Amino acid sequence: MGRVAVVTGGTRGIGKAICLALQAKGVTVVANYAGNIESARQFTAETGIPAYRWDVGDHEFCIHNCNDIAAEHGPIDIVVNNAGITRDAVLHRMSFEDWNEVMRINLGGCFNMAKATFPGMRERGWGRIINIGSVNGQSGQYGQVNYAAAKSGIHGFTKALAQEGAKFGVTVNAIAPGYVDTDMVAAVPAPVLEKIVAKIPVGRLGHAEEIARGVTFLASEEAGFMTGSTMSINGGQHMY
Repeated sequence: MGRVAVVTGGTRGIGKAICLALQAKGVTVVANYAGNIESARQFTAETGIPAYRWDVGDHEFCIHNCNDIAAEHGPIDIVVNNAGITRDAVLHRMSFEDWNEVMRINLGGCFNMAKATFPGMRERGWGRIINIGSVNGQSGQYGQVNYAAAKSGIHGFTKALAQEGAKFGVTVNAIAPGYVDTDMVAAVPAPVLEKIVAKIPVGRLGHAEEIARGVTFLASEEAGFMTGSTMSINGGQHMY
């Protein structure tokens, strides 16, 4: 491809799989991470992919670090907005901080990264922005009004920005993963996870590599006629 990509939340789980899949396609990949320094160091040692630490919910950090990445590695052609957190609770027990932090990072991070990179893509006449939503942003989920709202917002953000980028060769799409065998899902109590898997028609959790294959397609030249779409990769858990 000869392109430069930034993957937020890129050193573990789905993000790591996306980084490796894009790297295998010849993309120069840079990963973002927020907190786990040791994991990021191990990731870079294993893959050779540089990892930059910053909070995607901070607008100025996104602008500054994307400028630094472009200066060192070349203009950013592909952005994968994968970074996200959970702060689960039913509404009457959810604090404003739990609501605000999930919205700030999961949805605000998409805005911040787009602001940092979309103008350059638009000027150069080519770009790919791929936002990682969630099946729970499509169907809702008990105890996740913050997470479901942020992920649902990502799907609307994707459709609106796609309309702005289309005539400039910039596509904007989303992927809505179902439950994938990552550390985040591993933290779900076993009885709850069993009930979730029982509702997935294919009868298993997804694999991070399956999400990554969707990203590599959306990031490719071949996906140039696909924009404003949400690709559901959920084992049939939610169909509409």
